Amino acid sequence: MHTSLSPGAGLGLKADHYQQAHDCNARGLWFEVHPENYMIDGGPRLAWLELIGERHPLSLHGVSLSLAADTAPDAEHLKRLKALIDRVKPVLVSEHLAWSAWRGRYHPDLLPFPRTEEALQRIADNIQRTQDSLGRRIAIENPSHYLALEGHTFGEVEFLSALCQRTGCGVLLDINNVFLSAHNMGYDAAAYLEAFPDTAIMEIHLAGHSLDPGGANLLIDSHDAPVAEAVWSLYEHLIQRIGPRPTLIERDDRIPPFAELLKERDRAQALLEVLS
Repeated sequence: MHTSLSPGAGLGLKADHYQQAHDCNARGLWFEVHPENYMIDGGPRLAWLELIGERHPLSLHGVSLSLAADTAPDAEHLKRLKALIDRVKPVLVSEHLAWSAWRGRYHPDLLPFPRTEEALQRIADNIQRTQDSLGRRIAIENPSHYLALEGHTFGEVEFLSALCQRTGCGVLLDINNVFLSAHNMGYDAAAYLEAFPDTAIMEIHLAGHSLDPGGANLLIDSHDAPVAEAVWSLYEHLIQRIGPRPTLIERDDRIPPFAELLKERDRAQALLEVLS
């Protein structure tokens, strides 16, 4: 298993692509999965992940720790996640800045919250519990925004920076989330990225988005299309400022052939190599 990750470009690993992923020799290639799909004791899916991990670095990107909830992360979930980490030895572990569980029920979404001092303390405590349980540093992903919430007393960059300072965690900076949130909420995506402290950024995500089919001028973080040119432009300017970082191409719907995804990934790899 790989224990370190160069600042290369990776892909989200899909079951239909296991064999091609395993066999691919592209320079700098790594793969990311949602750990919830592999937190099991055995079976073919987990066996494939272990085989791919013998040839390529792996990253685990969680979707259900619910770190922004008003309760601690589920202890059994953390135990199973730690077992998977011990088994496949990922080079990166990340989670979302959101909540998805309430009174024992999980909701199929990553839900927002007001950025307050109370929320900062609660989420910092939950991140620290998670890092203590897993025995490692994690990265927190900036969310997508679709409507204005009342009660914010922190800007998002300020809030994420404070979480990093209090817990030692890092940031998974999703540039597509920045782009569509800036569009939906009416702020400047480039200014947001310019304000981000470069030392906090452990990983970058690039993904596609779509226009709300309901007719509103709203962009949706759909992950069902190629990365938009405007997002590529923001990415290039960011890595010119901060230097290369491990970068993932996310695609979760309308999955194209592996070769097509690899071409998109190769575009990110080429940009990273120019700056290395």
